[in-house]
Amino acid sequence: MAGLVPDSHADLLSDEKRAVAYLVTLMPDRTPQVTPVWFQWDGGYIWINSARGRVKDRNMRIHPQVALLIPDPADSDHFLQIRGIVLLITEDGASQHANRLAQKYTGQAWTPNSPDEVRVRYKIKPEHIMVSQF
Repeated sequence: MAGLVPDSHADLLSDEKRAVAYLVTLMPDRTPQVTPVWFQWDGGYIWINSARGRVKDRNMRIHPQVALLIPDPADSDHFLQIRGIVLLITEDGASQHANRLAQKYTGQAWTPNSPDEVRVRYKIKPEHIMVSQF
């Protein structure tokens, strides 16, 4: 999949850019829901993180089809759109992943929102990539 991301837009997936992705999931009635998320690109998959029970968590468990829009923080006309499918939903390593994302985006360690929060990570396989053509 890395070959499908043109060099002109690969920077949007880098840890250095710290671009936020806008994740679109489908509600149970199939209406769209969107939320900004931190993400990690491993060269083939997008990884995101959330807390168990949140709307996006519930939606991805029912409908694994998702879309992400990743605009350049410095130029919203420079963006990457990814449509894909959630291949894996796991709590294994999710707290460590949340910490990695917090370090990437804030430079600080991650702290749970509440003591009973259960973190979940999601592995998304890109199936279609579109880039801005301005």
